[in-house]
Amino acid sequence: MKGKVNFVKRQTLVDYMTEAEKQSGYLKESLTENGKKSSPKLLPGLKNYLIDIDGVICEDIPNEEPERMPDAFEIPGSKEQINKWFEENHIITFFTARTEEHRRTTEKWLKERGFKYHCIVFGKPRGGNYHYIDDNHIQATRFVESFENIKEHTTKGFEDLK
Repeated sequence: MKGKVNFVKRQTLVDYMTEAEKQSGYLKESLTENGKKSSPKLLPGLKNYLIDIDGVICEDIPNEEPERMPDAFEIPGSKEQINKWFEENHIITFFTARTEEHRRTTEKWLKERGFKYHCIVFGKPRGGNYHYIDDNHIQATRFVESFENIKEHTTKGFEDLK
């Protein structure tokens, strides 16, 4: 996937981190049952929030109308909720279908409105109907109009696939 990822390391949990965790700022080493290294895991209690931009934090603007992006209407309550998660030390990543061509406008819009985040990933596939496959725990939240009534839906095991 195209896209420059700018990640700001967390600095708030350093009191109890190992040297490796201090380097990443939020990850801990993970080992398999055989003692081999596997992908690192988030420190306990932290979440990785992947948040769309259009239709979630601002009005839904298609890539074909980028002239509307600088003045996009901010969805009330979105900044407050996202900044709260950020202040609670969770990882905030905007994952958007906007393209790299929209990076400058998008970053400026977020900065001017005071959104706190760690990185933005551009180039999310368009069209919806997402089916995310991973070997890690996944929680999905469908955003409908506001963050006030947001509900997380945790995926359960895949026993029915056996």
